Amino acid sequence: MRIVLLGATGFVGHHLLPALVSAGHRCVVLTRYSQGCRELAVTPGVELHQANIYDPDQLKTHFEGADAVINLVGILNESGRKGKGFYRAHVELVETIIAACRVAGVNRLVHVSALNAGKGSSHYLLSKGRAEELIRKADDLVATILQPSVIFGEGDDFFNRFAGLLKFVPVLPLACPEAKMQPVWVGDLTAAMVLTLEDPETFGKTLVMVGPEAYSLRELVEYTATVAGLKRKVIGLSDSLSRLQAKLMDFVPGKPFSSDNYQSLQIENTSIENSLWHFGITPRSLQSIVPVYLSGSPHQHRLDEYRKWTGR
Repeated sequence: MRIVLLGATGFVGHHLLPALVSAGHRCVVLTRYSQGCRELAVTPGVELHQANIYDPDQLKTHFEGADAVINLVGILNESGRKGKGFYRAHVELVETIIAACRVAGVNRLVHVSALNAGKGSSHYLLSKGRAEELIRKADDLVATILQPSVIFGEGDDFFNRFAGLLKFVPVLPLACPEAKMQPVWVGDLTAAMVLTLEDPETFGKTLVMVGPEAYSLRELVEYTATVAGLKRKVIGLSDSLSRLQAKLMDFVPGKPFSSDNYQSLQIENTSIENSLWHFGITPRSLQSIVPVYLSGSPHQHRLDEYRKWTGR
């Protein structure tokens, strides 16, 4: 298949592209700045094209002759605080993708959304939910929506970010410490995405992708410190202090945390349902993956230490 991908220059895309190529697919990656991801341009089976993905005409041109489109575009924070950035990236772009698919004659669409899309009051989840509604209404397309929990793996922005932060602070005041999530390994997610493309049983379906176990945010941060070999104290903040921290962080460049993130964390990011089993994929635990890329040490004695921490 010839597949056009949007948002594939990020974390998930870097894992998905090799999997697609290995499966025999030809990949066309659209990016607004091709010079910033030259490593993809020399990858066999991958074409890199600079394009404004919000331009309907440009999308139509690049979609022509494609067998499928995969949308990986998503943001966790916006530059403002009123939801416009989320709406543009998650809703307006999907509207443009649907229109371009119709004009170019592409009817297969795989869209990566988020667990709990459409729930709660965060702009992130509400905009994700609105995008899903648009896709479901486009019944002339053969679409599959994926709803992953927090995604982890080499190069992730979760465990790596906390590990980097913990290196510089002896005590970490943590907002929403009891927020629940069920991290899914990027390798499991991308394997399922490859199989989804040509699996009729997934056409028109919404697939939930989660890991084997749920954890509190506090447990995940404490685990990060353990794996990184850091003795750190994690202090869970109350709800009022969590909201205050979020409001203050709204004005910090890069927004490591925000009021919208706070709102998202009010809903458990977990699920009893797990579509990975449909593909015969046994979800990998974070204990079997995170130490490999976070500690930088392959030695068995380090793995034994991690197992002591988890009781496994």
